[in-house]
Amino acid sequence: MDLREPVLEDRSIPHLVARLTSDAREVAQAEIALAKAKAGATIARYRTAAAYFAVAGVLALAALIALLVGLILALATLVGPGFATLIVIGVTLAIAAVLALAGKSRLAR
Repeated sequence: MDLREPVLEDRSIPHLVARLTSDAREVAQAEIALAKAKAGATIARYRTAAAYFAVAGVLALAALIALLVGLILALATLVGPGFATLIVIGVTLAIAAVLALAGKSRLAR
């Protein structure tokens, strides 16, 4: 049994053009499927990373709140709870303002 392809001269030009068109279509479909698979894998990886970053952000915010409450409690023994709260909030807002201005200046460049 001869498994070799027949000689190309035995085929007609319309048959060869049809086969070329069919092969080109299959290659294009395979490339599209590959691109979709790569995009799906990348999206899944970024989705997982975003979830980890979100949890880390929530935990960091909780730690920052605990730190600020601790500062208020520590200062409350010296100046009273009302003034301690005002001091901690004032310093925190001043730091936030400096960071916001630094961010704004970087965007302006």
